[in-house]
Amino acid sequence: MPAPQAPFCTDIRDRAFCEVLNEELVCALGCTEPIAVAYAAALAARTLGSEPEKLEVGCSGNIIKNVKSVTVPNSGGMQGIEAAATLGAVGGNADSALEVLETVTEADISRTRELLSQRGYCTVELVEDVPNLYIKVCAYGAGHLAEIVIAEHHTNVVYRALDDETLEGSREADPALMEHEANPAYDMLKIDAIIDFADEGDIEEAREVLERQLKLNDAISREGLENEWGAEVGRTLLASRENDVACRARARAAAGSDARMSGCALPVAIVCGSGNQGITACMPVVEYAEHLGVDHEKLVRALALSDLVAAHVKGYIGALSAFCGVVCAACGAGAAICWMRGGTHEQIGATIVNTLGNVGGIVCDGAKPSCAAKISAAVDAAILGCDMAMSGLGFRAGEGLVQRTVEETIESMGYVGRVGMKETDVEILNIMIGKTRV
Repeated sequence: MPAPQAPFCTDIRDRAFCEVLNEELVCALGCTEPIAVAYAAALAARTLGSEPEKLEVGCSGNIIKNVKSVTVPNSGGMQGIEAAATLGAVGGNADSALEVLETVTEADISRTRELLSQRGYCTVELVEDVPNLYIKVCAYGAGHLAEIVIAEHHTNVVYRALDDETLEGSREADPALMEHEANPAYDMLKIDAIIDFADEGDIEEAREVLERQLKLNDAISREGLENEWGAEVGRTLLASRENDVACRARARAAAGSDARMSGCALPVAIVCGSGNQGITACMPVVEYAEHLGVDHEKLVRALALSDLVAAHVKGYIGALSAFCGVVCAACGAGAAICWMRGGTHEQIGATIVNTLGNVGGIVCDGAKPSCAAKISAAVDAAILGCDMAMSGLGFRAGEGLVQRTVEETIESMGYVGRVGMKETDVEILNIMIGKTRV
């Protein structure tokens, strides 16, 4: 009889899952869409070699949607693409990627306001037929032109040029048509494999980023609870039922978004390219870990499970769409809570199915203070889904988008988010920019 291959396969799985976690759990300062715009502009200014005399910004509809109503961090309360791009060009540090605005000064903010008061300094246009995440910044100065294009992921620079000299990527390969080459490690993400990894996998290669996620996201959640940020969804929840662990879990997640969407300068660890999703995948798990009295090692493993489930569910949808991504993160949180409660593989899978069957239709209408309320609703659905699963209850195949297995259900919901909601996304954007009157 041949020797079993499980240890070798397990080693491959562990390395792949740690690779995914290290790729996902990136630090970001503020909402990732305006920060990505600021990063592109900072990189354009650095390529130009001087403060730009003029900026032209072209963005996909999803970028415009997610920047329109959110406060740019460290900006003194400014909002919008023009503010994000100008501040990035004036005071951003391109080497810091998604923390590009961490070191801006009051002088930078003042200079940004001065430039924005000049008519036409920074122009913005919608670019159609491009990836959902697409940013192009053209910076002009001293007779030169610097061009930066970011596509598919927030820091994925697919083209950089100064005048006629290509520095990165290729002008001939149209970035609008480029297909992002996915990391093959993501292909190994399956719910059963993720649970096994949480149970007994080697997480050491990802421990540092998981611990950082716990630290950073806990800090911004506490900031949202202690001070008046946004619509104060987290504070409202906590004041209403502070002795209810489910309500506290919702409050901890919502409070982080309250602060983040309203310009709090504290960094967060993102998941699926989103700080809100990084907070949602983390804080309910932290709250339940404390309630259940689990040790720190089990908390870290539960967090790894939550993040990987979120990445798996979101992977079928893509970077940005009309499907609210916090639902994916809430699936992760619910799965991790079920795991900490001693749930079986079947019960953890049922938790995810129950969550998607409940709130899979929440639409994304941009980054803004109401994201905190959507987080609360998604986490509430995940906790209900877990409670149902632990009682042997759940939604069955053939009921709406629910399929025979958890993997098939994730795939069906992803198809709706990626393909079925394309036109919804267009109409949401048209309403938001005033193109469609209702």
